Amino acid sequence: MRNELRPSHAELRSASELVKSLVQINSVNPPGNELAAVELLAWHASNEGFTPAIEGPDPNRPNLICRLPAEEANRRHRPLILNCHLDTVPVDDPDRWQHGPFSGHEENGYIWGRGTIDMKGFAAMAFTAISLLKRRHFPINRDVIFAAVADEEAGTKLGSRWLVENRPELLGSKPEYVINEVGGFTVHRNGKRFYPVQVAEKGIAWLRMTAEGTPGHSSLPPTDSSVATLIEAAHRISRAQLPWHPSPEAAVHIAGFAAPEGEIAQKLAGLLGNRLIGPGLLRRVVKDPNRRAATEAILRNTATPTRFQTAEVINALPAKASVDIDGRLAPGQSAEMLIRELQKVIGPRLTRNISFEIKEKSPPTSFSTDTELYRKIEAALKDRDPDGHVVPSIIPGFTDSHNYARLGATCYGFYPLQLPEGLDFAALFHGDNERLPVAGFHWGLTTLMQMLGDFLSAE
Repeated sequence: MRNELRPSHAELRSASELVKSLVQINSVNPPGNELAAVELLAWHASNEGFTPAIEGPDPNRPNLICRLPAEEANRRHRPLILNCHLDTVPVDDPDRWQHGPFSGHEENGYIWGRGTIDMKGFAAMAFTAISLLKRRHFPINRDVIFAAVADEEAGTKLGSRWLVENRPELLGSKPEYVINEVGGFTVHRNGKRFYPVQVAEKGIAWLRMTAEGTPGHSSLPPTDSSVATLIEAAHRISRAQLPWHPSPEAAVHIAGFAAPEGEIAQKLAGLLGNRLIGPGLLRRVVKDPNRRAATEAILRNTATPTRFQTAEVINALPAKASVDIDGRLAPGQSAEMLIRELQKVIGPRLTRNISFEIKEKSPPTSFSTDTELYRKIEAALKDRDPDGHVVPSIIPGFTDSHNYARLGATCYGFYPLQLPEGLDFAALFHGDNERLPVAGFHWGLTTLMQMLGDFLSAE
């Protein structure tokens, strides 16, 4: 590792303290209110000698951009963005948490709180990284941009999408690379350690399904109640196993985890992509329901009813009732294709009285691993854990990367964290007792700095 970029003990602790400070700011979306988190980072940025730009369509929900320019003599490439989002998902029941979700409490080697994993921890890591590059006067071969954006959890409208559509110059106009969330963390499986690096993500299709029926007084319910029709259709969708849509992205992901397990595992992994036998084979060879669900999610479209709108009063049957559906699209799929699948699921009898509206959509996104940045990420992880296995991965969710791709950027999920065995990383996302292992976070920051030192060197 380039010794001049290795964080000191004091710098590692300072990064941990920044995580705590960000977690203590409630930026649950909705409503978001990311302003306080932006102001905190802007204060730190100014102290480091940056001139932060604070921009956005909503003054209470702005985005923060800091640029570290390369010297003209060294600048050879388009910019690199270190991206994070400052909003978080809600907390269902604080009483279920071992420590308060906005406490930033540190105990037994963990920092507790909403956003430690998703993704205020990486906000602190990425800000520390760009600050160390500046503090050490490291000769970089391209501009490095730190972007802390709003509104990722609710669709990115006020955050990365707004920046891409309205202020692309703040992002370097045509950035070459973006380092973003969901990748670089330890996955323990069968005594082996894996490090998935996100190179693809499913698309989104946020739908509204509306059922129509005869309105009237609920004391005399008709046979074609909109509410009853909607409930039956939503129930069918929630229990449906949608068609298999294997893709090259999913195949690489599955093969990466199978490779260290031997020849039989590799052959079974290849068969999972078969539309006819894949679904049944998965049920037989993957006994853990959580692992099975995660694998299914990258091989199918998914559709989950989440939010109902029906009558405003208890004693009236509405002419229309609706439910919002969170749809996620496998590579090669579209919102329209998903709707056709759902119409088959609910059947012709119900479909006569049901319509679908697309509220939000974005296509699946994937990026090549044949790049210098991916090779440097892979090399850094292998150097820091020689027995680990680096796997190009696809995630079932979406991130800001699908917006940055519109600027021509190649985006990778790389928030390196060394996680202890038994800590379920996936369960920490959007779940109770979200927490960050301090030692693993420090390992990750050191790993990120090693990678950046190799990748950005002007030599």
